[in-house]
Amino acid sequence: MLNSVRIGILTREWPPEIYGGAGVHVDQLVHELRRLTPVYVHCFGGHRTDATAHPVPTSLHGANPALQTLGVDLEMAMAVSDVDLVHSHTWYANFAGHTASLLYGIPHVITAHSLEPLRPWKEEQLGGGYRLSSWVERSAYAEASAVIAVSNGMRNDVLSAYPFVDPARVHVVHNGIDTSIYKPDAGTSTLEEFGIDPNKPYVLFVGRITRQKGLVHLLRAAKQFAGDIPLVMCASAADTPEIEVETANAVKELREVRGKDSVIWIEKQVDRAKLIQLFSHARAFLCPSIYEPLGIVNLEAMACETAVVASDVGGIPEVVADGTTGLLVHYDASDPDAFEREFAAAVNQLIEDGDRASSMGIAGRARAVEHFGWDAIAEQTMDVYRAAINTR
Repeated sequence: MLNSVRIGILTREWPPEIYGGAGVHVDQLVHELRRLTPVYVHCFGGHRTDATAHPVPTSLHGANPALQTLGVDLEMAMAVSDVDLVHSHTWYANFAGHTASLLYGIPHVITAHSLEPLRPWKEEQLGGGYRLSSWVERSAYAEASAVIAVSNGMRNDVLSAYPFVDPARVHVVHNGIDTSIYKPDAGTSTLEEFGIDPNKPYVLFVGRITRQKGLVHLLRAAKQFAGDIPLVMCASAADTPEIEVETANAVKELREVRGKDSVIWIEKQVDRAKLIQLFSHARAFLCPSIYEPLGIVNLEAMACETAVVASDVGGIPEVVADGTTGLLVHYDASDPDAFEREFAAAVNQLIEDGDRASSMGIAGRARAVEHFGWDAIAEQTMDVYRAAINTR
């Protein structure tokens, strides 16, 4: 144990403002780390009781979002002068960690949840800010004491995107899942709230409206779904107005082909308890991502005993055991039509064989419990901290 060593966690997301897998990761990781050593969280946004929050500086209101991020990061860096190690999550906090490391001579550990060079569509959202975010990330990775990759696939991506990073400094520590929270819920109140028939099977998508999540591919694939099974789509927070319009048009086309009840679109962020119930009753959870370092949402579905149909990108094959806990579909950016056909065919296998879907769901929960517990992940993270401090 690193007795009395103070860890500064730097993150954009922190409860109640969590909108993605990185935020879920930080929330759960900190919960376990605090059992082992003092941890101080610095996050973006408004006042919190369990973290120090940093709003956008007044002088940067109305500026490019990337500039606003750097303003918050400088406030964070100023606030962590009394910790022994900083650990940043995503490019949004990398600049704070890098600056603090240079300023105070302390180790900086980065968790790689995604990489800017592999998300070129973000230029649609950030404009010139994407070039700024890419510079921040590249600079931070070049100087970091250690990089934690959330999957072996992500480790390969780090070393490919940033070949100047010493492979010995890149450690694989998987994302985790709290299976005491994410577990099957037999209740149906959430289904009834959103107009979902609890006596009829449905398939489920949960994610932001962004190129990364492959939502438009899913909506095209859904035109080929068997029978009248509906797609329940928890999708909000579009990256750009253009992507929001594109998604709305794809939903309209799907309804024209399969009927108005073929899609139940929940256009708001759904709280965790309601999501768990939605996971629990789905015939299958669908993850058509075109880029996914790990895909923590697949673990959430598996922990709720739900089969998964997913693309085979990034770290997803390290989570979803093909043929056992779900079905993987090969994604090839050069042939999206083939991906959509094969994705629909995989979904149809589980639509038509409910017993197989149930067996995969049971196997998925067993896998989540056995291989992705947060207690072990916190201990592995502490090992990375020890090495970073001892070699500084």
